Amino acid sequence: MIKASQILQFPIYATTQLRSRLGETCSELGLDGPDGVKTACHVDKTAFSMWVPEIESALSSGGPHEVVVVGIESHICVTQTTLDLLANGHKVYVLADGVSSCNKEEVPIALRRLQREGAVVTTSESFLYECMGDAGIAEFKGIAGLVKDVKETTTNTMQTMCKI
Repeated sequence: MIKASQILQFPIYATTQLRSRLGETCSELGLDGPDGVKTACHVDKTAFSMWVPEIESALSSGGPHEVVVVGIESHICVTQTTLDLLANGHKVYVLADGVSSCNKEEVPIALRRLQREGAVVTTSESFLYECMGDAGIAEFKGIAGLVKDVKETTTNTMQTMCKI
């Protein structure tokens, strides 16, 4: 989704849980690093939800937003973030192939709950094509290439999740 956000020019909002104790959430992403992707907001937090004052402030302008949520611990941070975003009037997409948990059994339970609460639970590929809406846009070729490049990984993830 980071590569897709660059193609489609979506801002990235990221949080890290207790960086001083747990380290960077996913250092291989290189967020805000010298050769990495620049985020609109990258906050260290103690709350499980990423709906912290800095994120709330960043999303407060322009009315409700459409927000894509990906992350680890689908039943904790992803759930609490999604519920907070929904409670604040945002449309939330949770990407089923973009969330995980240390306990794989937690993922489908969390996704079902979030869908019942009003989030759109979908896949990254479905979301990207919905965003584009038309193969005639300039970004289509980049997104189609990206989808092709990650198809095997996405397929394996989805097959694993469908078994749960």
